Amino acid sequence: MFRNFFTALTLFGLSMSVQAGFEEGWAAYKKSDFISAYREWEPLAKQGDAVAQNNLAVMYANGLGMQKDEVRAIEWYTKSANQGYDRAQFNLGVCYEDGVGVSQDIGKAVEWYTKAANQNNLGAQFNLGEMYANGRGVKQDDFKAVEWYTKAAKQGHAVAQTNLGVRYSNGQGVKQDDFKAVEWYTKAAKQGSAKAQTNLGWMYENGRGVKQDDFKAVEWYTKAAKQGHANAQYNLGVMYANGRGVKQDDFKAVEWYTKAAKQGDVKAQANLGARYANGRGVKQDDFKAVEWYTKAAKQGNAAAQINLGVMFANGRGVKQDDFKAVEWYTKAAEQGHAVAQNYLGFRYSNGQGVKQDDFKAVEWYTKAAK
Repeated sequence: MFRNFFTALTLFGLSMSVQAGFEEGWAAYKKSDFISAYREWEPLAKQGDAVAQNNLAVMYANGLGMQKDEVRAIEWYTKSANQGYDRAQFNLGVCYEDGVGVSQDIGKAVEWYTKAANQNNLGAQFNLGEMYANGRGVKQDDFKAVEWYTKAAKQGHAVAQTNLGVRYSNGQGVKQDDFKAVEWYTKAAKQGSAKAQTNLGWMYENGRGVKQDDFKAVEWYTKAAKQGHANAQYNLGVMYANGRGVKQDDFKAVEWYTKAAKQGDVKAQANLGARYANGRGVKQDDFKAVEWYTKAAKQGNAAAQINLGVMFANGRGVKQDDFKAVEWYTKAAEQGHAVAQNYLGFRYSNGQGVKQDDFKAVEWYTKAAK
């Protein structure tokens, strides 16, 4: 599950009381004159101003105008949080979750996030959704996760909107609803969320919650792919390979498969291997084919495993090796790949790369036949 929540400390908010010292401190801070900002805020913090206390904590936590001191930061966050200041409560929750300046205590993190979230603090609402989604510091509860994601999403939190889209798409903690999924993906996608853009592209490609539209799918995949989202890059490669929503273009397909494959996308690696093996959109190169098949095969991709077996069986890009061929056929066959099961049956029947065994041959042929 995608996890991306506010771990950066929330900074400053203007005090309700109009205090010259606070205003001057804020002006100094914006100019990166942290020493002057500290000089203005310290007296206010000592007088009990919750916002000033939070601001001093941020400065200690980040070493702004002073030596970094996470323990002092906790002291000031706590003073501010105990007065009910939501930003300090959120920041204190982050510190307890990450063990910064204090021993890690997930239960304490949840406690402070809850206090802040109940005051409508955006980051705390999202983080609390994550805690319930993953059962950290609380009993895992999809319904509670959705409740807090929704609060954050309604305030415009793009990751919460994306997560809510996923929840509606899969029916986790909420009744499955593709239309709601599209609604939330769209909100997040328009804010630039690459994951939401990818998911929205997929909804358009498959006509889920929207009218099927390959052009819209390509539009959203492209936005996400340009941001470096590996799955979007792979999907865009597929669209170019098949001429869906764009003019068919093997070179463009290879371009996007390569970007995704370099990020570890297993399907892109398998497809890129096939492209090099067959010389489609790229100069034919068995060595490159083996390289990409191997990467995908080691990640468990059954198609890559059988193709790598074929390369070993025929000595293409590698030294011919029947034992290696059987090894890779077996990995794919055990995942239920029918072609690999058939190949393995043939190998056992003829004793190639394995001890001849008619019973094993029948076993694998039977699996393939089913």
